[in-house]
Amino acid sequence: MNKTDLMQHIPILKEAVSIDQIDKGYSRDEKWIVTMSSGEKYVLRCTNQEQFEKVKTQFELLTQLKRYGVQCADPVNMDVLEEKQQLYYILSFVEGQEAKEIISQLTEEKQYALGVSAGKDLRNMHTYPAPAHIEPWEDRIMKKHHRYLDAYRKSGISIEGDEKVAQFIAEHIDIVKGRPNQFQHDDFHLGNIIMKNTQYAGVIDFNNFDWGDPIHDFYKIALFSRETSEAFSAGQINGYFNGNIPDDFWLLYSVYVAMSIFSSIMWVIKFDPGQMHEMIERLENVLKDHDYFDQMEPHWYARIAR
Repeated sequence: MNKTDLMQHIPILKEAVSIDQIDKGYSRDEKWIVTMSSGEKYVLRCTNQEQFEKVKTQFELLTQLKRYGVQCADPVNMDVLEEKQQLYYILSFVEGQEAKEIISQLTEEKQYALGVSAGKDLRNMHTYPAPAHIEPWEDRIMKKHHRYLDAYRKSGISIEGDEKVAQFIAEHIDIVKGRPNQFQHDDFHLGNIIMKNTQYAGVIDFNNFDWGDPIHDFYKIALFSRETSEAFSAGQINGYFNGNIPDDFWLLYSVYVAMSIFSSIMWVIKFDPGQMHEMIERLENVLKDHDYFDQMEPHWYARIAR
């Protein structure tokens, strides 16, 4: 929809002084930053009205997460525009800048401190238990992994060491059995973390939320955050555990990171084939970080945390 349509159909926008479209990210939602005459800012998103139940659930989740102390947006309003077959929803604006864009301007010490704050907020998020009807995590993650692995083997794409990675997962996959079912952000990385005045200001983009093992939320460190800031990544892990990393963490982390080798390839094939070369290069670096999973604790963590 264009600005005229937005202002005509969404009452709150009558008080807007600017509506600026956001073109970042892979979401199919249309997104805008709305500035009101009062100076307040909101994020407006429009999507297909068939997403109503999902967005309603997300609104309820954000309300609950705020109660758990998570630094995230407040849900403001949502409604269906029947004539446009569109659903719009409005969230408060988390003031600041995307951490990925500016974290390199900070000292390594401040990058680490930002990671510590992010890790603590992620821990708050993970205190929210899954609804009773959600299937056990082990059933869902095993099915998903085997589906992605089968698709990868049929894709024609081949990464050096891929069968060794598959064997590593097969040998250790039982570790996911009995793991807790908690809230997962499922896209927790520097591209979705906001910072203001060098401090952690909150996390955005809960559209891919899921339920399952909290440790699964760490694999985006390996894929994305680590290549931007090793210090932040180590800080996130240490902040989450308050410096006391459990004995089984690195094996769990490694299994989930190893699974992401195959799921990431299939994601790129489906959503952004033009980025395949970049993704393969990224995954090759992940494999080197772990010596193709002969090493559980990645080399970059050892460099920073010790």
